[in-house]
Amino acid sequence: MRILGIDPGLNKTGFSVIDMNAGSFTLITAGVFRVPKGELSSRLSHIFRCIQELASEYHPDIAACEKVFVNVNPQSTLLLGQARGAAICSAAVAGLPVREFTPTEIKQAVTGSGRAEKPQIQAMMVRIFSLPENPQADAADAMACALTAAQTEAMTALTGAAKTSMGNARFTSRGGAKSSRRAWAARVAEMKGDKP
Repeated sequence: MRILGIDPGLNKTGFSVIDMNAGSFTLITAGVFRVPKGELSSRLSHIFRCIQELASEYHPDIAACEKVFVNVNPQSTLLLGQARGAAICSAAVAGLPVREFTPTEIKQAVTGSGRAEKPQIQAMMVRIFSLPENPQADAADAMACALTAAQTEAMTALTGAAKTSMGNARFTSRGGAKSSRRAWAARVAEMKGDKP
């Protein structure tokens, strides 16, 4: 499965494309595109076009985008929401299902802590993808978002397989979402070289 990760922003937008195959991840590309100053409509159009170009060039199966969190400045939150809307709309027009995650969900998925700071996320991206140096913060956030989508898709596939193998019987995980998060946290710890 190929996933386009998006960290939307009105000044710069992070992106990544990762492949997930049998539980391993390969980084195809990642970076940041700058959004030129100007009228809001032109800036949103630029974000829309850039996401379409990425979708056209790399042919992802799904897109993953960070949800907007409420900032202390409502105007900033509204502008970020518009940038996010342009990115999501572009992915949808390209025919991609879009998965959305809160910053806390993303941090929890890739570091094991929902309170991780940007340097911790960058360090995990270096470790997971064997990068020679820290990626830009926005690119790292896009990679983390794509990894969160990969984890979610893998868990959904496992749950679906369990449902199928059970036939018409009802399948309910005893641990639920907490159990899934613990399993993923153990996997992250394993990738970091820590003991789960």
